[in-house]
Amino acid sequence: QVQLVESGGGLVQAGGSLRLSCTASGLPFNSYAVGWFRQAPGKEREFVATILWSGYTTYYADSAKGRFTISRDNAKNTVYLQMNSLKPDDTAVYYCAAKFGHTEVVSTRYTYWGQGTQVTVSS
Repeated sequence: QVQLVESGGGLVQAGGSLRLSCTASGLPFNSYAVGWFRQAPGKEREFVATILWSGYTTYYADSAKGRFTISRDNAKNTVYLQMNSLKPDDTAVYYCAAKFGHTEVVSTRYTYWGQGTQVTVSS
C-alpha cells in the first residue's frame, strides 16, 4: 500500500533551477524520514538530502549544500527538493525514499522507494 511518486524532473541549462516533488501515500505512521538520492550513468547511487517528516531536522550532502533545499508539506504528504545553480554533474535519476525513525544517509537503510525522475543539466 505504501507508494512514493517523484515528479518535476526535466532538462535545464547550467545555472538553472528545478523543483522535485515526492508524494507519499499509504504510510501507517507519520513519524518517518524522507531522503533524496541520485544515480548518474555508470555511478553508484549517492545521497543528496534528507528530512524528518516533522521538518525539524534536515541534512545535506556536501554537493548539495548551499544549492539545494529539502522541505515538506505535511498536509499534502509531499517532500520537495528545490535545486538551484544546477551543474552538469547534477545530471542523474533522482529518487525519493522513506524510512521510519531518524534521518539516514545510507540508501540501503530506507524501506520505501519511488520510481525516480530524470534530471538533465546541459552546459
